[in-house]
Amino acid sequence: MPYQASCNCDTVKMSLTLPTPLGHYQPRACDCDFCTARNVAYLSDARSKLEVFSSSSIQVIQQGSEQALFAQCRHCADVLFVSYEFETGIKGAINANLLVDKNQLASVIAVSPKALSSTEKRERWLAMWMPLKVTP
Repeated sequence: MPYQASCNCDTVKMSLTLPTPLGHYQPRACDCDFCTARNVAYLSDARSKLEVFSSSSIQVIQQGSEQALFAQCRHCADVLFVSYEFETGIKGAINANLLVDKNQLASVIAVSPKALSSTEKRERWLAMWMPLKVTP
């Protein structure tokens, strides 16, 4: 099922294709200072895909362990997604709060990735995150 998302200034648009309806998913709210300050909750499903449009409006930054890349809109500073480049390609998780139909999601759960080792983080991302494509 395709779902649409965009940053608050509507400069960056995203299309998320999920294998099951949105109501089956619980976004994960990271407890780090960066994500908490920005009210970010991530959504991913390894069986889904995320396509992001308007790459020229995306600023990439690193936080925490500096392994993953966080994408923000250059104009409104919304965190759009988080990603990591594996040998098999780029995978990521979308900021669920930017989905048009976010009200259909199940309740948010708190997670603490900072409690994981670098290897554990990469293994979790590889298992849970979705293929990510960024196009101009």
